[in-house]
Amino acid sequence: MPDPQACAQWLDAHPDYRVLRRLPVQLDWRGAQAKAITRIVVLDTETTGLEHAKDKIIELAMLRLSVDSSTGVPQGRVEVFDQLEDPGFPIPKEVTALTGLRDDDVQGQKLDEALIAHMLQGVDLVIAHNAGFDRPFCEARIPAFRDIPWACSFADIDWKTLGQSSSKLESLALAQGWFYDAHRAEMDCHALLAVLTAPLAQSPAEIGMARLLAAARAPSYRLYATHAPFESKDLLKARGYRWNAEQRVWFTRLGDEGALQTECQWLKAQAYGGRNAVVAIEQMDALGKYSSRPGRMTQRQL
Repeated sequence: MPDPQACAQWLDAHPDYRVLRRLPVQLDWRGAQAKAITRIVVLDTETTGLEHAKDKIIELAMLRLSVDSSTGVPQGRVEVFDQLEDPGFPIPKEVTALTGLRDDDVQGQKLDEALIAHMLQGVDLVIAHNAGFDRPFCEARIPAFRDIPWACSFADIDWKTLGQSSSKLESLALAQGWFYDAHRAEMDCHALLAVLTAPLAQSPAEIGMARLLAAARAPSYRLYATHAPFESKDLLKARGYRWNAEQRVWFTRLGDEGALQTECQWLKAQAYGGRNAVVAIEQMDALGKYSSRPGRMTQRQL
């Protein structure tokens, strides 16, 4: 029988083929000791639906590890947590189709809150690939998640400027030549850690984890185009603004003060047609970002 590795190398060398390999799961990271470390948890959930006010977590997975605070490179061993929980009502068919989890799998299961408390003890940062989704669910189930800063590897890293065609986790893994069993929480955590520790295509000496740590240290902003003219809606939408139906306002997220200043200038020139306007700005830090709690609101004259 041919050696699979030799066959893969042979196909890789052919211009008409590209070989995918199963995503590597690494639980022990050896290397030089870091001068300063950041304790992180990489987290993913599977839930019964999209609304944290009525839906429930049915699977919670976490990887706890230390990383070099400056480079993001992991240090030492990785602790793994992966448990199921009975939501108290039938799992929707579409969720079962996506995750493979059935009512029989979760019947009578309950998250070990003491073990979760151990996993969160001393943690500096929780990382999820869609923290705006995962954080409200986690805080509703385990209040201790409210007291830890969060970062989002989907929103806090501009993957497209780094040469990626999509920010979806499966696409980022595929770009590295990896496939994996997606939509189960623990495997999604391993995939995210692997993606964040792979060299960046546009900057091979750097990894995504370093970008994410830097983003978590800096404040971010939500800029509201208050009372923007109706005729500007297509411009705002094309620019990436989203519509808040409850507040009836277009808004966008910005990663730093420089980006905020640039966007305010664009708003005045384009959306408001050069006219003076007052916009609302919500400043967030990692302790409140991606939660359902509001940040510090200010106003700015354009």
